[in-house]
Amino acid sequence: MDKKLFKSILWIITYAVLLVLFIIQFDEVRGLFWTVIGLFQPLFIGFAIAFVLNRPCQLFSQLYDRGLGRTKAKNLSRPLAVATSYLLMFVLIIAFFSLVLPKLVESIQIFLNSINGYMLNIQIWLNKQEWLAPLFSSLHLDKLDLSNFSDLIKGALNGVVNTLTTAVPQLLTITSNIISIVVTGFLSIIFSVYMLSGKATLLSQCRRVLKAYAPPKVEAWVTDVVHLTANTFTAFVSGQLIEACILGGLTALGMLFIQADYAPLIGVIVGATALIPMVGAFLGGAVAAVLLIMVSPLKTLIFLIFLLCLQQFEGNVIYPRVVGNNVGLPAIWVLAAVTVGGGLFQFVGILVSVPVASVLYTLLRRDVHRRLGESKV
Repeated sequence: MDKKLFKSILWIITYAVLLVLFIIQFDEVRGLFWTVIGLFQPLFIGFAIAFVLNRPCQLFSQLYDRGLGRTKAKNLSRPLAVATSYLLMFVLIIAFFSLVLPKLVESIQIFLNSINGYMLNIQIWLNKQEWLAPLFSSLHLDKLDLSNFSDLIKGALNGVVNTLTTAVPQLLTITSNIISIVVTGFLSIIFSVYMLSGKATLLSQCRRVLKAYAPPKVEAWVTDVVHLTANTFTAFVSGQLIEACILGGLTALGMLFIQADYAPLIGVIVGATALIPMVGAFLGGAVAAVLLIMVSPLKTLIFLIFLLCLQQFEGNVIYPRVVGNNVGLPAIWVLAAVTVGGGLFQFVGILVSVPVASVLYTLLRRDVHRRLGESKV
């Protein structure tokens, strides 16, 4: 047997065995993964903060370079950019907890106080519809009773309100939690500041280590994969955050303009669900429509038309100009990645599955073109 063929078969068998072991022991592997994440939590949180702030930091650095480029303080442009980025982050966090969160809680409480009346109106309307009588008969119902459904919704929303209003105070009443939160937060900020301010040094050190221990071909491949991964995650994270902020903010403003109830709540719902690729904004719109239809069917129709137009405008005009091209993954693979990622790692899997799948898809496509002797597309 040809030596090269034997080596290829051996690699395939090894990969197959590892894959089978991974599938069989998946629960243990996932538990080990979260254990490692927990041990290095400050480092990972710091990396996440630095990654999110990297693009704003680059923007501020360019602005400071223009202003300080010909002065003696030109070396301060990077530290000033880092400081400005963190100041912006803290301002946004404070604004959310002081402005957005109280309005959100207020909207939920108003809805809770009115839900019995909404359900009663829906119940009366449905019971008057003669075409629904056969359905009620098949369910052995004389009339539809939505009181239990109303209690279910009230219980769920009361849980949300209690979480939003009491979770932080309860968390801070336990001394061990206070110490853990303070230490983790402090170390995370320190790590992120060091990563942002010393980005060039860290990258240079990594390149030197890779060059010292890896063959040239491996070094080139790893460097290419790292650049591809960084660019893909940057485009995706920036795009989703910008899309969520724009859709959430403009939705809330639109609801205020048409004088619809629960504008802050609907804006937060649409903005938060927009973080889920492709289907997020539609899910948020569906939830918001359920809330609005209890108040006014006409305003619900106006809201759905408004949201559809807004999403088309944001996706075709604003998003490409601000972020550029998307992650380059076909729609069917985006849905598959979100489904698999959510099933394996819940919400975290939903957020990171698309860029991970995009990197793997790009690498596979490149390898296929290389093996077939085609040019990259």
